[in-house]
Amino acid sequence: MTHIFDSRDSRYKTPYGAVPCGTQITVTLRPPRAEGFSACDLLLFEEFSEGYWETPLSFAGEEGDRAVFTGSCSAPEQPELIWYGFRLRRENGEAVWLGKKGFCAENEITPWQQTVYDDSLPTPDWFGRGVTYQIFPDRFRRTRIPNPAGMTGDRLVHQEWEEGMEYLPDEKGEIRNRDFFGGNLTGVEEKLNYLKAIGVTTLYFCPVFEADSNHRYNTGDYEKIDPMLGTERDFRSLCRRARKLGMRVMLDGVFNHTGSNSKYFNANGEYPDLGAAQSRESPYYPWYTFLHWPERYDAWWGIRTLPAVNETHPSYVDYIVRGENSIIRRWLRLGADAWRLDVADELPDEFIALIRQAMMEEKLDSFLLGEVWEDGSNKIAYDKRRRYLLGRETHGLMNYPFRVAALAYLQGGGAEDFVEAMETIRENYPRSAFYSAMNLLGTHDTPRILTLLGTSGHEPPPDRTARASYRMTPEEREKGARLLEIGAALLYTFPGSPTVYYGDEAGMEGYEDPFNRGTYPWGREDQDIQRHFALLGKLRSQRESMQAGDLHWLWARGPALAFSRTAGDEITAAVLNTGTEAVEFTFPWPHRLAQDVLTGQRFATVQGRLTVRVPGMECMVLI
Repeated sequence: MTHIFDSRDSRYKTPYGAVPCGTQITVTLRPPRAEGFSACDLLLFEEFSEGYWETPLSFAGEEGDRAVFTGSCSAPEQPELIWYGFRLRRENGEAVWLGKKGFCAENEITPWQQTVYDDSLPTPDWFGRGVTYQIFPDRFRRTRIPNPAGMTGDRLVHQEWEEGMEYLPDEKGEIRNRDFFGGNLTGVEEKLNYLKAIGVTTLYFCPVFEADSNHRYNTGDYEKIDPMLGTERDFRSLCRRARKLGMRVMLDGVFNHTGSNSKYFNANGEYPDLGAAQSRESPYYPWYTFLHWPERYDAWWGIRTLPAVNETHPSYVDYIVRGENSIIRRWLRLGADAWRLDVADELPDEFIALIRQAMMEEKLDSFLLGEVWEDGSNKIAYDKRRRYLLGRETHGLMNYPFRVAALAYLQGGGAEDFVEAMETIRENYPRSAFYSAMNLLGTHDTPRILTLLGTSGHEPPPDRTARASYRMTPEEREKGARLLEIGAALLYTFPGSPTVYYGDEAGMEGYEDPFNRGTYPWGREDQDIQRHFALLGKLRSQRESMQAGDLHWLWARGPALAFSRTAGDEITAAVLNTGTEAVEFTFPWPHRLAQDVLTGQRFATVQGRLTVRVPGMECMVLI
């Protein structure tokens, strides 16, 4: 309905997108004069307060064959999610309704979304401006072969760094994730100069707290670094050294559940503390919901080793958030700068808001990120609309919608679809949240991006053993590498923090968990891919336009996509071609010259327009 109303066009709606509380919003409709409309009303429904109101739009004259109706309303004074549409009337009293899908009956309207957020709490901009590197601690770098004696659980340690990992169920049919390679914090610290050299500014760690699995999402003790990773002293040293190099540390907070083998639940009796599974007198007993004590209890997705906690119980809230020495506060004091909330959908809004408040009190410029896989502005979880991005909870979210759209485009989808997906997010998110999103192509929860791109169009091997040993053919790897270079250029030039899953920049392969969690191939990196990522990281660190510049779409047709980021006179443009045939792009360019930083090529403008020819499965980054 771009010729009647377009919520993304300033001729029809201002301001663009999400607005702070109390903002005056102006809308304009331009229906065809031939439709004979004489009156128009803006209809608004508030999601959380369930309020409803109507605002009449005034007739503002005619523009050619169009009638013009315009009017304004004030956004609520409290954060809200508003749904809106229009009712138009003819002289004879007949009414029709207008929604995103066009004219319709009243009960068929598909409304537009208006996000209204509280902008009074600051959002630190350091996260979105920089490059994030995700580390799976057990598999990044080790300085010694650890001895698991005295550590919790039944841990198997691989003697060789390049060994294959355990992936088959045990005799009970369970996949225990009890094999360790011994990556540690000292190993990460030893590689900080490397990470600095590839442009990293944020180190995002999967859980580092004591736990008896290699992924450590089954926390055993929130107060201790897992001894296989090192000590609290090692953590402080890592944070200090990282900060001196311009890097900050983000920790993974797993607060929806603990491990069954934890000091809080203590099903195995390994901890001296009296756990909830041992006694109803345990101070931790109220944290859990038992259906029949002690063997039946609420667990995350029914996984018995992950008993779910009650995040509203006062003693749990005090321990994790509110207390003077709470877990949130303690690790910020010890050097962390940010928290990532695992399975944020499972955490109550009130709990997340308390975390945000405690973080602001403890370290004003600390950053709170949420794991959400969909559009977080309108997410419904457990039949409840969530408030992540309304200004009082998370600063930003993991941008899985970016990954979904980027992967579809890289695997042969249309650039138009990528633009539409990202414009939906940009319109729905507060600007600070859009620019503070964690943009990603892969994580510990997804197959390796190189494998996905190289084998796209092929069915993966049917069984786990075949997938464990699968290595791409030279042809698949070449295809994957070329597409990954395009994907990396997209990732690093787009608004939000480009996030690299450890080893993706080194050309690591692998299907789903645990095959995506191999050990980093020190000394065996794919140097071409590594150089490409390093160049993009360096460029990101040097250019204001890539860090915080405005986004402008230049071209989106089939496999061809181009957009620019602008900050003052500085321009950076990504020009991408995922197809097999060359594409010629022409778009406005206000400077006399443009240079592709990937190849060094220079191009001259002609009457303010730039024309570049991009071969198949290649890209340019123009400055």
